[in-house]
Amino acid sequence: MRLRLVKQHTTFNFFKDWKIWIGISAVLVILSIGSTVTMGLNFGIDFKGGTTIRAESTVAVDVAAYRAAIEPLGLGDISIAEVFDPSFRADQHVAQIRIQAQEGQESVASDVVLKLEAALQDVAPGITFPSVESVGPKVSGELIQSAALAVVIAIAVVLIYIWLRFEWQFAVGAVGALVHDIVLTIGVFSALQIKFDLAIIAALLTIVGYSLNDTVVVFDRVRENLRRYKKKNLSELLNQSINETLSRTAMTSVTTLLALISLFVLGGDVIRGFVFAMIWGVVVGTYSSVFVASSTLLRLGVKRDWSKPSNTDGNQFANIDA
Repeated sequence: MRLRLVKQHTTFNFFKDWKIWIGISAVLVILSIGSTVTMGLNFGIDFKGGTTIRAESTVAVDVAAYRAAIEPLGLGDISIAEVFDPSFRADQHVAQIRIQAQEGQESVASDVVLKLEAALQDVAPGITFPSVESVGPKVSGELIQSAALAVVIAIAVVLIYIWLRFEWQFAVGAVGALVHDIVLTIGVFSALQIKFDLAIIAALLTIVGYSLNDTVVVFDRVRENLRRYKKKNLSELLNQSINETLSRTAMTSVTTLLALISLFVLGGDVIRGFVFAMIWGVVVGTYSSVFVASSTLLRLGVKRDWSKPSNTDGNQFANIDA
């Protein structure tokens, strides 16, 4: 007997209260934009500028101990991560310490680096800093522009891909769902003031791929059913298509969430922001594939015979609130 999170044949009516779901999504998008504009994002060192220090010692790296030793120095935002490399010696333990740019300075002053080294001597005797590199405000500003451009290009490519593979109505629905997911994710990071760095940009691009995959699965089934049931009401056909793919969607989302929750609990501070973004992205991505992408397709309509012009089914919007 195969395990199923959702029974194989379901008959849920996803469009019975579609206006309510679209309304909720619209409100959340507005709140997310408002939060981002008024509160801004809590940019990490990647976007604010700062100094990256490579620390080496013969003692195993203890991130919590390093952080406890550095915090009394009052250097602001600090990121500590252990570095692994197969080429390291057995007694070579390396950590990467990142410190935000100090007010009025583009890099951490040399005397601060000396204080930092002295503070870590108690935790890791004999620790050395073989490399100290700084990122100024100009470079960090360029990173923000590049990150935003990467997200915009990803969405634009998705629009073209869906347009070519399906039709423009499908493309608008898919991109609407992607924009919905990205805006809500950024809004959550703004509202909760969670650190926003390059890892979160990677998470956003991953969310784009995950949400797109979920949407394409549903749209593929919609296209098959459009060819199979040329006279069926569009809302009924969309409901049928979503129900037919619901078991797969549920299994994919739940198994992905299980892995992500494990990483969130056990993965440590270094990847926690990235994993949180992914968890949120999986949830809203699954939601948007059904209630945003499909609802948009329902409102725009789609031709019933792909070899002929549209408007061949005058009743495609009948019983839309059924």
